[in-house]
Amino acid sequence: MIPPASPKTLSSCRRRTTCRLCDGKDLSVVLSLTPTPPANAFLPVEAISGAEESYPLDLFFCANCRHLQLLDVVDPRVLFENYVYVSGTSPVFVRHFESYAEDVIRRFHLKPRDLVVEIGSNDGTLLRFFKQAGMRVLGVDPAKKIAEKASASGVETWPEFFNQTVASRILKIHGPAATVCANNVFAHIDDLQGIVQNVREILSPRGVFVFEASYLLDVYEKTLFDTIYHEHLDYHRVGPLQSFLAAQGLEFIEALRVDAHGGSLRGIAQKRGGPHRQGSSVKELAVKEADAGLDCAGTFRDFARRIDQRKQELALLLKEIKGQGKKIAGFGAPAKATTLMHHFGLGKDVIDFIVDSSPMKQGLFTPGLHVPILPPKSIQEYKPDYILILAWNFASSIIESLQPYRNAGGRFIIPLPEVRIV
Repeated sequence: MIPPASPKTLSSCRRRTTCRLCDGKDLSVVLSLTPTPPANAFLPVEAISGAEESYPLDLFFCANCRHLQLLDVVDPRVLFENYVYVSGTSPVFVRHFESYAEDVIRRFHLKPRDLVVEIGSNDGTLLRFFKQAGMRVLGVDPAKKIAEKASASGVETWPEFFNQTVASRILKIHGPAATVCANNVFAHIDDLQGIVQNVREILSPRGVFVFEASYLLDVYEKTLFDTIYHEHLDYHRVGPLQSFLAAQGLEFIEALRVDAHGGSLRGIAQKRGGPHRQGSSVKELAVKEADAGLDCAGTFRDFARRIDQRKQELALLLKEIKGQGKKIAGFGAPAKATTLMHHFGLGKDVIDFIVDSSPMKQGLFTPGLHVPILPPKSIQEYKPDYILILAWNFASSIIESLQPYRNAGGRFIIPLPEVRIV
């Protein structure tokens, strides 16, 4: 039986009782992380004395389709309408999206004037590369300020959630799409069935649906538990997705592993009976997932034990450093840092401040723990002894950009996938 959500969260959070992919009801908790506020709910100084709601982070396993998911659904308006994450501030992601666009154009022979639609298009970084190649582009994103800036920069972006009404309007105004993309958003949607059905409706007969999401096999193998937060409702893998997409009238034709976010799945689907052949990648990854035990609930209870081990390793290291009177700064305030900091207990007593390159986050405080976020130049000003890289998936590029700090004797702590000092 699924326990009800805590009554105090019901105003902006509800607990669903069925699997998001198959509607199954045989669901059991396999991992419980420390409850947190929304991962991107950064606060101005005047708000840090006020109340903040925290929501459960309980992962449920479906005994029917073997899908892993959060059942506690925070109101999307709370999570996304005042969103502060933008893709374009990361050179690594800009290069990733450039390569992504090139691959899709080459693989599916997109032509100038073909329509590319992106759901959750953020600041238009990906669509800009399609536009430069001559495609017509349209973004749909509910983060109003980010959408306005994207449109102002030349990437038409509708500031709303993608739904049946929006899909119908796209068809009426722009016609069918050669490609629909959903990157780092396919795991964010509660009504996944409705969204995929609407994607199918706007695809041309030869069109493809391309999505990227954090890949459960990487999350499990590398102990990347900090990718678990309220925006990420689903922890996708190929096995359950094959049946789910088929039920919505789509065929899963490619399943590619990419490096984004420490390990992501790029899935490609077409309408049932479409012209593209299924590659071997779909079957190959499904076999790897089964070999790793991802279709067994007990696998994720073992995962919980490994998370606790990382917590103990990092806590011991940081306690020793702080005991020596050293200063520790954090680098990066990504959403994943909220889960990491809360579950590992990394508050102001451990991290003196965090630096982040996004002007939208500078001057704010982290959700719940209220660590101040400063611009990167603060490293030179305050000279911390150690930098804890919270955006660990960008560790190499961050360390490279801070060579003067390193040459002056500064050290870096990378918390995941393994705790290590550089």
